Amino acid sequence: MGDFVGHVLPGTLLLAVGLWRVWASVARFAADPAAFRVRAWNPVPAAGPRLLELHVVAGGAFLDMCVELYYANPLRVLTGGGVDPGHLGGLEHASMLLMFFLFGALALVSEKTRYLPLSDGALSLVFASAFTAEFLLFYFHSTTHAGLEGYYHRLLLAVLALCIAALVAGALLPASFPADLGAGVLIAVQGLWFYQAALALYGPMLPAGCVRHFDSPHSDARIECHGGTAQERAEQLANFQLFGLVFLAFVYALGCYAVAAARYGNNLELTTVHHTHVAATAM
Repeated sequence: MGDFVGHVLPGTLLLAVGLWRVWASVARFAADPAAFRVRAWNPVPAAGPRLLELHVVAGGAFLDMCVELYYANPLRVLTGGGVDPGHLGGLEHASMLLMFFLFGALALVSEKTRYLPLSDGALSLVFASAFTAEFLLFYFHSTTHAGLEGYYHRLLLAVLALCIAALVAGALLPASFPADLGAGVLIAVQGLWFYQAALALYGPMLPAGCVRHFDSPHSDARIECHGGTAQERAEQLANFQLFGLVFLAFVYALGCYAVAAARYGNNLELTTVHHTHVAATAM
């Protein structure tokens, strides 16, 4: 949905999954760098619900998909009313969310049954396919957005492209800590960006010189900036916002690593890995 809740709901799910993946990645690496392997999902320790991440992904995607379908009301086709053209975007969003639901469902089936055993590499590629579906949706769907809303979508596409690349790299390089950590960071940044888009386009952070228009009472908001100067200023502000969110994610990852190294880390082994990396880059 092109509204505040329609951005905050998926943003919350992405942010929660991304933050958890960052912590789990650095904790596993700090505990045993030599044995580190990329994980398509990260189990919660014995004290908590082990499959929580998968339940959040599958359940959250299903809930969001139901919300999109509720507003699109595709069952009107059965009564001869047809789908409201103003809500066709909801059907697009629901089809994208279906891919994330399938990833969570496949991972749960693979973990809890013996009928569909899938490796972390295979599941990582499925997860990358879900983000690819999101990329394609926003790439083609965003052509209908003009002005500032379209610019926010284009910045999201850059984050999505890097996220897909990190997930694919993790599947191809199963011992790569940077790929695993990068995927978690980029998922978190994507969630933060959904929040920022909600605040800027539909909330209290609309840039000066820009206004919201509604073509009909039930239509999505359309953002217009008066003059090229206002549009340029709004786009520069969006760039600054994205850089700020990336910086926050970077600080969070560093903080997680410091805590994980102090709590779980083998200082001698971490130092050896660091020296080996330095020596390899110097050659």
